[in-house]
Amino acid sequence: MIFKDRQDAGRRLSEALVEFKNNKQTLVLGLPRGGVPVAFEVAKALNLPLGILIVRKLGFPGQEELAMGAIDSYGGVFLNEEISQHVSQAAIDFEIERQKRKIRERLELYGSRPLNLKNHSVILVDDGLATGASMMVAINTVKRLGVESILVAVPVAPSDTVERLRNQVNKIIVLETPENFAGVGQWYDKFTQVQDSEVVSLLRENEGAASVRF
Repeated sequence: MIFKDRQDAGRRLSEALVEFKNNKQTLVLGLPRGGVPVAFEVAKALNLPLGILIVRKLGFPGQEELAMGAIDSYGGVFLNEEISQHVSQAAIDFEIERQKRKIRERLELYGSRPLNLKNHSVILVDDGLATGASMMVAINTVKRLGVESILVAVPVAPSDTVERLRNQVNKIIVLETPENFAGVGQWYDKFTQVQDSEVVSLLRENEGAASVRF
């Protein structure tokens, strides 16, 4: 399955989530920036509020697209030991601080604020998973915030990543788990970078987004 763009992927993903339509105890949380257009389509189709959870990938030195881990806006850190073991602690600490600065910038730009998620169910949405590091941080964060249940929903991810996450959540939905996975963008006709202005616009467009954004 090749997705036309993130909007197309979100609409297709929503078809697998119809059981949550109009369930006001359920929130859709997109991972900026790429996950937000997908999450917006899911939230719109299911008539659910949309929020964000800011997670930043910790890039491997010299190969920033390779995630050696990830960090979230609450300070939670996940390290992929298979990759991070090849990096010095000083380099890891440097990258963590660099991404913390970027998170602070995004928080200010998006107008994000903390939210009490206790006793709510969340659907965590991204445009796809590679190593799954960013999603693992997101999962750990919402667990700490006391959610009732966690569902991960993404258009595409390699099967080994899906299996690593499966035991961490109540349910995981992935439309495509290709064997020859070289990257998320490979499964989209259009995979341009999402701009901050688009994230802000989508959050404003979703009715009730301001009350669940964080």
